[in-house]
Order: sequence, then C-alpha cells, then structure tokens
Amino acid sequence: MNQPNDPAINSEEVTRLKGEILSNLIRKQAHGPETATAYDWWTAVCLTTRDRILENACEMRQKHRECNVKRVYYLSLEYLMGRLLENNLVNIGALENTRAALKELGQDLDELIEEAPDLGLGNGGLGRLAACFMDSLSTLDLPAIGYGINYEFGLFRQAFVDGKQVELPDEWRRFGNPWGICRPEYAVEVPIYGKVELKFDEFGKGKSIWTDSRSIIGVPWDIPVTGYETKTVNFLRLWESRASQDFDLGIFNRGGYVDAVRQKAESETISKVLYPNDSTEAGKELRLVQQYFFVTCSLRDIIKRHIQSGNNWDNLSDKAAIQLNDTHPAIAVPELMRLLIDEEDLSWDKAWSICRKTFSYTNHTLLPEALEKWSVPLFEKVLPRHLQIIFDINKQFLEQEVEAKWPGDARKKAELSLIEESMPQQIRMAYMAVVCSHTTNGVAALHTELLKKDLFKSFDQLYPGKIQNKTNGITPRRWLKACNPELSGLIDSSIGNDWPRDLDRLRDLEPFAEDANWRAEFMAIKLRNKERLASLIQKRCGITVDPTALFDVQIKRLHEYKRQHLNLLNIVTQYRRLLNNPNLDIVPRVFVFGAKAAPGYTLAKEIIHAINAVGEKINNDARIHGKLKVAFLPNYGVSVAETIIPASDLSEQISTAGKEASGTGNMKLALNGSLTIGTLDGANVEILEEVGEDNIFIFGLTVEEVDALWKKGYRSIDFYEKHEELKDSLEWLTSDYFAPSGSFSNLRSSLLEGNDPYLVFPDFNPYVATQGAVDEMFKDTDRWAKSAILNTARVGKFSSDRTIREYAEQIWNLPSQSI
Repeated sequence: MNQPNDPAINSEEVTRLKGEILSNLIRKQAHGPETATAYDWWTAVCLTTRDRILENACEMRQKHRECNVKRVYYLSLEYLMGRLLENNLVNIGALENTRAALKELGQDLDELIEEAPDLGLGNGGLGRLAACFMDSLSTLDLPAIGYGINYEFGLFRQAFVDGKQVELPDEWRRFGNPWGICRPEYAVEVPIYGKVELKFDEFGKGKSIWTDSRSIIGVPWDIPVTGYETKTVNFLRLWESRASQDFDLGIFNRGGYVDAVRQKAESETISKVLYPNDSTEAGKELRLVQQYFFVTCSLRDIIKRHIQSGNNWDNLSDKAAIQLNDTHPAIAVPELMRLLIDEEDLSWDKAWSICRKTFSYTNHTLLPEALEKWSVPLFEKVLPRHLQIIFDINKQFLEQEVEAKWPGDARKKAELSLIEESMPQQIRMAYMAVVCSHTTNGVAALHTELLKKDLFKSFDQLYPGKIQNKTNGITPRRWLKACNPELSGLIDSSIGNDWPRDLDRLRDLEPFAEDANWRAEFMAIKLRNKERLASLIQKRCGITVDPTALFDVQIKRLHEYKRQHLNLLNIVTQYRRLLNNPNLDIVPRVFVFGAKAAPGYTLAKEIIHAINAVGEKINNDARIHGKLKVAFLPNYGVSVAETIIPASDLSEQISTAGKEASGTGNMKLALNGSLTIGTLDGANVEILEEVGEDNIFIFGLTVEEVDALWKKGYRSIDFYEKHEELKDSLEWLTSDYFAPSGSFSNLRSSLLEGNDPYLVFPDFNPYVATQGAVDEMFKDTDRWAKSAILNTARVGKFSSDRTIREYAEQIWNLPSQSI
C-alpha cells in the first residue's frame, strides 16, 4: 500500500477530492460526515468518480460527433461487470489519491468497496468476456457502445439450504445504481404481437403491414466504461422496459384496482430477470420477447444516431459495425431488414446488402443443443412480420446460394436451411447469424477448427474464409492489477509499470523464476492471498481451512460438460484412500468451488447438492486430520472471483475435449500464478503452447480420441464394471452415506443409464493419476514456484486488448480515436 509520501499521491488532488466527496455526500445523499452511513460514503465516492469520468466522456463524444467516427455496436444479452468503483479508480489513475482523501476523512476505501453489490447484468463467461471487451475497447480508444438490458434482478442470488441450491432475487438495484444515467429523451417504442396484413397502394402494389401490435417502451440507462490511462470513455446502453400506459384510471375507478396496473406489470417483466426459466412455454415466450426488445431498441438507437450524423443508408456499414455476441441477438437480422424495408421503404436487395455488410457474429458454443432455436408457432405469435422475413431470407438463400454451390441437392438444402423441418418447425438462429453476417468467428483456435470441421462444415465450404478465429482474452487491469495489488506491485518494481497496457511485457519476468528471493516474495504474496480467501471461506461457509494447503479451484457455471462431477469423484476417491490408509502421504488440499446452476437444470443442481453433502462429511471427519477440505462458496460472482483467483494454486479446467469453446477463467487463474490441470479443450490448448508442458498438467482424451471412442461404441457400464476404484467411489457417493438414499439418483442415472454423455468414466483414471503428479510437484516448493511464475510471465497473449485489436483490424475495420 502506498504511504503518504508516495509519488502516486498528490496532496492538492487529495484536497480537491475531499471537497468533492463531501459535496456529494451533502448534496446528493443529504448527510453530513457525522450521520452518513458506509453506504452514503460509498455512493458519494462513486458519484465523485463518475463526475470526473463524465467530463472526459462529454469531451470524447464531442470529438466523435465532429469527426463522424465509425463505431462498433456490441449486442450482448449479458455483461458481468462486477463492482465498478475500484476498477474505475485504477483506470483513471485516482486510486491512491482517493484512498488518501478518504483516510483524512476517517474512512477506509477497501471497506467502502465492500458496500457495493455486483452489477446484476450477467451470469457466466459470456457476460464476463463482454465486460472485458468493453474495458479494452475504451483502453484502445476504439469508439463503442455496448447494448444490453438493465435487469432489475439479474440472474438470482444463490443460497444453500441443506446443501441444495435455492434461488433468491438478486436485488442489486434496490437502493439505486450511482453509475447509471437515465436517458428518457432516447426512449423507444417497441411493437410486439399482432398480425400481418397485405395492403395495396393506389398503383396496386402490395406491402406487408404489421398491425394490431402491442407497444412497450424501452428506456435507456447509460453506464460509463473507462479505459486505462486514456481519456476515452465508452458506454453501456442498457434498456429497461416500461408500459406504454402505466395506469388506467377508468378501470381503477370502476373498482378494477389490479387490472388498472396489469399492463404495467406485464411490460416491466421483460427487463426483470436475466435468462427467465424457459422450461415452460410462458418462459420461452418471455425469453423471445426479451431478446427482441433489447435488439429493436438498440437498432433504432443506432439508426437514429447514424441519420442525425448526416449519413445515409449507403454508408451505414462504413459507420456502424454491429457485433452479435452469441445467438441471443440474432433476431437483429430480420429486425434490421424490417426496419429498412417497412419503415424506411428500402428495396429488399438494398436492405439485404446493408445487413450483410454490417453484421458480424461470434459463436460461443460447440454444443448443438445450445444453438438457439425458436418454434415457428411461437415466432408467429410474438413476431409475425419477422417470421415472414426469415422465410423469405431462407428461400433466397437456398434457391440462390445453396443451389449454386450444390445444384439439385435437396439433402444439402435441408441441412443448411434456416428452418428445421421438425414438429413443430424450428428456426435455427445460429444458421441465420452465419448466413446474414459478413464474418463469423470462433473464440479459440481449437473451437474455430471444430466449427469448420463439424458444426458449420457446410457453411465453411459455402463461404471460404468467412469463419475466423479470435481467441478470447481478459483485461489485466481488473484481473491482475486491481484484484492482486501486491503481485502487481512486485511486477511494477521488477519490470516497470507499463505492462497493464502491454501484457506481453510480462515475459520479462521469466528470469525472476530463477531468483530465489523473488520466488520467495512471489509465494509469500500467494500465501497472503490464500489467507484472505481462508477468511472469506470461514465467513461465508463456516469452514476453517489451512492457507498452507494446496488450494484446488473450480469456479465456473455448473454444467455437465464442465465436469464438476469428475472433480467430485476424485474427492470421494481421495477420501476413501485416506480412510483406508490414514498415513497416506498426500498434500493437504482445500477444494474450492463456485458455481450457479440454471434454475431448471435439475442434474446440475443435484451435483451442487452432492458436492456440499460430501464436503459436510469430509470437513467434519476427524479421522483424516484436516488433510482434505471442501468449500463451496455460495453466490459466486465477480467480486468473489477477485478473492479466489489470486489465492488459487491449481486451476481446474477439466471439460470434455471438444465441448468448451474457450474459457476465460483458465486465463485469469494462470495470469495470477495458478497452474492448470486440464484437458486439451478450448483455450487450454493455447495455454499449453504458451506456458510449456512442464508448467501445466494435461490429461484425458483428445478431441480425436473422443470421436473415436463414440464411433467404436462406448458403453459406460462396461467401463464402470472394469474399474474397481471408480465403481466403489460412485457406489459410495450415491449410497445413503452422504445424503438420504436416492438424493443423487439423477447423477447416477446420467453416468450409467444415460451412457455418461461427457465421458467422465474414461477420463477418471488419467485425472486421478495426474492429481497425483500435482501432489508430487507441490511438495517441491521451488519447482512449483518457478512454474507459477512462468504461468504469470507467459500468458500475455490472453489479454483482451490483443483480441480486440484483432476484431478491430480484421472484422470491424475500426480505427482508434484518441482525444
């Protein structure tokens, strides 16, 4: 921590900050220092920081208007932003001055930061990637707006009751959001439902007209996004749904008190929750309405800005690059077509040309079942005009492009059709995104190759070169400089402080891996980070853990393909081994989990219960002398990750090969000196290339071996019967020892009757053996420290700045615009 005479502290600036904070405390919070709560102080500091950011933002916007710049418009259903105060202070270079100002006012900045909730705008890797990208766009001075939804409750707040996940409302906006700026002057009216009628003009020309629709109002909220050591400030523009008529006084006066506000309640449901449960038809309908709502609001906003800047339709793609972050915003394609044809009276061919030159699409999954599809009857109910446009796009695509490439091939047309001929018919949104964009990209080298080889093989043949790779990245400002300040300080003192803008500079740390004193300081910092995590585990879970143990971390969305249950089976196996041999020479371990399961994902929730049930037994079993501990931190999110990641020794990246698109948790953990245990999947392949095979633990089937095993006729029951330790561990796990009989029947059924769809059984023995190799290396403290340092030093490639530069140069054709 900086001292008062630290050059980072400017006494005049500290004095100014004190005055601004006190002014906001009094004028915005209506409190003097004597009566203000910690929340009041936090809000005052946020507003003071925001004021400074907005000064830069206004200057930047003025320049952008004068230069009529091109912008990228990033459409994403989620942004996992975390807390903003510390990150913004780091980016604008005001962290230590603010800390000093607050100290003179009798407040502790670190304690105030803890007052903040995580912004409830995202869930997993997709949203966190979008947040990192927005940070990099500002840092690189690239004009951008990120569009999304201003969720009232986010996903959900997770709690455990008897070890089981319980979903509670995430009321992150209960007391407001000091970073948000309401922009009612830019509100948009959104039509939904209704029907399509063919109307004729006086010349007998027919035109499809969308009529009898219901209206919703989209009100934008802007959140500024700062860049690091730059005056560029971009924005998230997040849409909140409002009723077009809040209150029907006539119905109220006739005694219909509930009906008088029914439309308001129904309309505002759209922006209530991220990813409403779609296990019901009503849930599916709400998801579709939600996606269309944010897309049409965003497109109308883009068009309005484009026209007001003096542009025309001929240069839309020269001034606007629209990036679809996964398939959720793919409805933007028919919506832009509708806006151009129906509202702007452009011809079909011109509208289609504009769309194809303007949209690009990022695919984030290799799971066919995760590629979004909507039933035609649902689309006809909610968006009847869009359904017509999609069928017209499909007809043109099949008759002109597919027919030209594969003449007379009906099977190829059925394969590539945007409409799946099932009962009922389904609209393939990923296919539409590929067909209607000028570029499609994967998010890791392996992922992109598998897209070309399998998922989009025929599209790659039809459009050679259209599918590119853009390996994901993370922002080092949040994921090292802010979340691991002691390690950042050590790096600064060793190689200089310019690495947050040029992460490849970390390569200069490699010689320090051979310096015993530097290794000792590096590991001392790691231990202090582990002590902080141990305190959090004690506070949140009531579990006492030893910070000198190996901290084995798996933090990611709960899904079968991510294989938390493989990790669990190893834990049960180690527990059995210890009970049968109390003198077994193993490294003490703390298994740390963080994950949420989708509310309707029964098996994922059962896996959470199983981990907690096993942990309850292990943590309270005196026979193993504390050699194993299991801690599942509830309500995992960005701020929890910022404590876990700097403390991790081992990073679990154990998905089935060929299932994980990229992953970014693997990058964050490696950057903070955590060694990876993983399969050759997603970005693990590239991490291996960067850090070297001596500094990572790779195990399990490769993509080719997975394919060969399925083709050979894999039967999980055969594998299960042949491997005694695996069988004993699963039998014990699913007995009544850890939980009442039948508690984990779905897990057992998936692995046996369900034929182990994610190949846990074949990878079990290699995984357990590799964990043994981890033990042996951890015992050699010097060797482990060297590998940890080399992980930090060699993952500069995975900066989101590198990724965004590639998007800007190779997809968006977007130049930087510094103030």
